[in-house]
Amino acid sequence: MRSISSAFPWNQVKWRSKEEHRIQTLDLALKILVPLILSACLVISLKVGSFDGYLELLSRQSFGSPLMALGAGFTLAYLAFQLVRTVLWLRYKSYPIPPGQLPRVTVIIPAYNEGAMVEKSIYAAVASDYPADRLEIICIDDGSKDDTWAYIDRARRRYPKLIKAIRFTKNRGKKEGLYAGFTRGKGEYFVTIDSDSVIKPDTIKQVIAPMLNDPQIGAVAGNVKVYNRSRSVMARMLAVRFVLAFDFLRASQSMYGCVTCTPGALSAYRAIALKPVLKQWRTQTFMGLPANIGEDRALTNFVLRQGYHTSYQRSALVHTMVPETYKGLCRMYLRWDRSNFRENWVQLKFILSKYRTKHRLLPIIDFFMTQIEFPLTYLFLGMLLISCWLYPIVMVKFLAGLGVFTLVWMYYYIHHERDMNFIYGIIYSYFAFFALPWVQPWALLTVRNDRWLTR
Repeated sequence: MRSISSAFPWNQVKWRSKEEHRIQTLDLALKILVPLILSACLVISLKVGSFDGYLELLSRQSFGSPLMALGAGFTLAYLAFQLVRTVLWLRYKSYPIPPGQLPRVTVIIPAYNEGAMVEKSIYAAVASDYPADRLEIICIDDGSKDDTWAYIDRARRRYPKLIKAIRFTKNRGKKEGLYAGFTRGKGEYFVTIDSDSVIKPDTIKQVIAPMLNDPQIGAVAGNVKVYNRSRSVMARMLAVRFVLAFDFLRASQSMYGCVTCTPGALSAYRAIALKPVLKQWRTQTFMGLPANIGEDRALTNFVLRQGYHTSYQRSALVHTMVPETYKGLCRMYLRWDRSNFRENWVQLKFILSKYRTKHRLLPIIDFFMTQIEFPLTYLFLGMLLISCWLYPIVMVKFLAGLGVFTLVWMYYYIHHERDMNFIYGIIYSYFAFFALPWVQPWALLTVRNDRWLTR
């Protein structure tokens, strides 16, 4: 491992302020209050109100209607597939690092207006225990208007044999930065890292391990954690959300070789899987406009439809910065959802074909379950609001049930992380229900908007 003069905090931000003390106090209060409030909601829902009208919703006549039958059928199918995912998740294991000489790897770090954080990202890669003679790091300043280049240039001058720096005179977009790295890099494998993310010393070895073990794997998703989780309640909620949304989903998808998104924060690609599709990926359009966002999801699709498998490596850790405000979170989700709508359409074009020789059934089921979930969720949300208007007790029971369901869902987090922060997952479920339901519909209506929003 190359030495860095100061201790490098790869796994967390050290906040030394009154704000940190306030957050710690709030953290303790929430871990006490949330279980108490949830318990009170359960008692109230069981003891308060007349049940006659409410029970009418559960009658055979109600479930005989097309909408209720559709809801019941989808719910059963969803729960059944969730059980399949759970079994796959429990069976998942990270790939070991095989013995022998390691291949040449190119690490690509695109940056735009990142400031001092980009230096931390670069030095984390420099501090890797990967052999120096088999490693190159390419950092691209995408026309930053702040002091990002000064930090990149300082790192380059400090490690001139290891780091190559590219500077665009004006902003071209993250895809162009990655393309510059892909076309100039000499590695047999490429590792992409966001400029607001830091890796562990063994992460580069870990993230390429699946491809070294299995020649069918063309791309690998790393394990994304939250770097600034101690800074705010929002970041703590997202830290739990990332485990549930990313680790659980990607670990289960990895078992049938179809991880649908290799994230920008940390991914690895086989060079021979990228070279044939780079120009198509660079010039990709959607509804007549350049596809400038969701470059990671798009690249995953390009790799998959060549017949390669995509995998997840839990032991390849990266910590990334997340939004700490409601506005920042909504902008991030809007960007993700817009690219997902676009790439779901792209995936539909090949998911039913013989794009690869095996493991095609579960990706198809996964795809259609995910697509059906979106419209039905909003259909039943409307039905819930009507039910609550007719039978107000339904809302009390729903809110209590939401907490109980989320607590069951938290099993996955507790099993994996074994800490009390699952409380923030329960808080997030209520936050998402009341504050975020507009995001996906608006993303669909504005799907042609390709602005990055968070930069």
